[in-house]
Amino acid sequence: MEVQFREFNPFDLWIWLEFETVPSPMEKQYVEELFSSWFFLGKLGGFNAENLQVQEVGVDISYMMYDRQTANSALMAPMHNMGEFEYRGIWGRCWFDLGTSDAIAIDVLINSLTQLSKEFVYIKTLIIGGQNDDWAVEGRSLSIFDSN
Repeated sequence: MEVQFREFNPFDLWIWLEFETVPSPMEKQYVEELFSSWFFLGKLGGFNAENLQVQEVGVDISYMMYDRQTANSALMAPMHNMGEFEYRGIWGRCWFDLGTSDAIAIDVLINSLTQLSKEFVYIKTLIIGGQNDDWAVEGRSLSIFDSN
């Protein structure tokens, strides 16, 4: 899977997928469940680089002391909104407002889509941000989730 970055605005972000063939209903379901799961983790503040205590400890986390005070003092980093996933031919796209979530969210998404592409539905290209000449953006998609 090729990964491309274009203009990146975390508050108005289109993510594009180019498939090798028109995706089947089951393949669409895999893609949509991955994106919905990623968004829900983000909405709950899961992609907060200010509190990566386990990652910072390293490989040996046996009997690690987790500091609740550090966790509680970290600023919130939630995603705000997600549009409906749309398809046109071999293209799929979805709009996001990533809010104050950190860039680790993008790494998690790329890692997840890479594995999805290997095992379930071949994704030729992932484009993060910007426009797609094959499918113009007329305006932002209506959210399928409350931003509250």
